[in-house]
Amino acid sequence: MTSTIVSFWLGDRQVEVMVRPLATLQSVLREQLGQTAAKEGCRQGGCGSCTVLVDGEPMLSCLLPVEDLDGRRVTTLETITPADGLDPIQQAFVDERAFQCGYCTPGMVMVATALLDHTAAPDEAAIAEALSGNICRCTGYQPILRAVAVAAAARHEDTVERVP
Repeated sequence: MTSTIVSFWLGDRQVEVMVRPLATLQSVLREQLGQTAAKEGCRQGGCGSCTVLVDGEPMLSCLLPVEDLDGRRVTTLETITPADGLDPIQQAFVDERAFQCGYCTPGMVMVATALLDHTAAPDEAAIAEALSGNICRCTGYQPILRAVAVAAAARHEDTVERVP
């Protein structure tokens, strides 16, 4: 089987990668594009540590053939992190101490980003449901749930302040 060139958007920049058949997005991100936030956890789609957004929707990069991404937009933790600090969701994770080892955190932040992009004020049940595919073995989940709620409230306050 021959390699192919796949073109997709990584955040705001278009990238082209040469890939072998069935190469996963996770391996291309980590090995070819230097985007290492999507972690290599179970490599079976069971832990959520490799979660990225594809066209705004959470996807497990360890299961996603990169050939399926031609022309699509991939968002990683690196692409949402501003050059001068942290994204508000990342800041909420820091402020609420919503991580210990941090291995699951990038996937959690990406799922939280998608949730808050689609739902301005999710309740705790909606946050828990959104995060249900992401496993954390360290925090006990309460700080993570609290961080997402705090980030949602901060986004809501920021929106309210901008309305004339």
